[in-house]
Amino acid sequence: MESFIVSARKYRPDSFDTVVAQASITTTLKNAIKNLQLAHAYLFCGPRGVGKTTCARIFAKTINCSNLSEEVEACNECESCKAFNSSRSFNIHELDAASNNSVDDIRNLIDQVRIPPQIGRYSVYIIDEVHMLSSQAFNAFLKTLEEPPKHAIFILATTEKHKIIPTILSRCQIFDFNRIGISDIVAHLDYVAKSEGVVAEPEALNVVAQKADGAMRDALSIFDQIVSFTGKEITYQDVIANLNVLDYDYYFRLVDHFLKNEVADALIIFDEILSHGFDGHHFINGLSGHLRNLLVCKDAVTVQLLEVGGEIRERYKAQAASGDSDFLLDAMQISNECDMQYKISQNKRLLVELALVRIAQLTQKKK
Repeated sequence: MESFIVSARKYRPDSFDTVVAQASITTTLKNAIKNLQLAHAYLFCGPRGVGKTTCARIFAKTINCSNLSEEVEACNECESCKAFNSSRSFNIHELDAASNNSVDDIRNLIDQVRIPPQIGRYSVYIIDEVHMLSSQAFNAFLKTLEEPPKHAIFILATTEKHKIIPTILSRCQIFDFNRIGISDIVAHLDYVAKSEGVVAEPEALNVVAQKADGAMRDALSIFDQIVSFTGKEITYQDVIANLNVLDYDYYFRLVDHFLKNEVADALIIFDEILSHGFDGHHFINGLSGHLRNLLVCKDAVTVQLLEVGGEIRERYKAQAASGDSDFLLDAMQISNECDMQYKISQNKRLLVELALVRIAQLTQKKK
């Protein structure tokens, strides 16, 4: 039986050009390599799954390549690149600070730093989740981080920059990685789907991208889960069923009832949603997002803020045309109040139902 490799590993970028949505950082790193302006310590900050460790590995591979291309990319043919690609390179050292956070662990690392590389010019030390180091370990690390041997480069990666002491920050070049946009995630998922022979609806990939919350690794993990559930064809209905996501259609129907002042129908839809096992807080958050999307569709300038595509985008535009901005603003205010009061409410269902009634009544006032 052939071993399965998860998409997050199989399609992990192996060059700067294949890194998704971090162009400013990859360009800066490539220019530093090209102009021989390498710092001795870097700090990569940002949310999970956006490419911090991946960029650190690509950087380590590229600076040790003996035959760089004109685009400042590793050749994948020299001995250093081959060793890196086959995971047998002695030039790259990774330390997980979450489980190796004591003074003794850092002292062992400091002893190791003194040894020059056998192949290539640099030894790169990647310390992941560096904020997990103890204060004593940080202090033991300071001197080496400030004045390492010429062959040593440190790349510290963290999701919580605010937990790192200022004396460490002042010794590093700091790169802040961005959350990956929905359109970039969808484009990459589409590439992965085509590479795997999977047919996927754009709306389905869009839901996966939204669920990933800006993390490419999460998006690829969800994609693998969906493929296991559906096989080689991914539909929008399959995705919302597997991920337990509320269908856009519920919100479109709700707003139609709001605009017609049909209170009873709105309450019936909410009951249907609860009967499917969805949480009321999740529902009211989704309603706020739907109303927000309708509002941005009211102006041609802000339509670009709508992070959905295909048929659903057209439905948003059509429904936005049928409701005025004042109604949408008032409805958003009511749903936002409901959201803030939800946790402290004793009767949460009644709270949401009252919000729905108030929103539906907005159109009655205008008659």
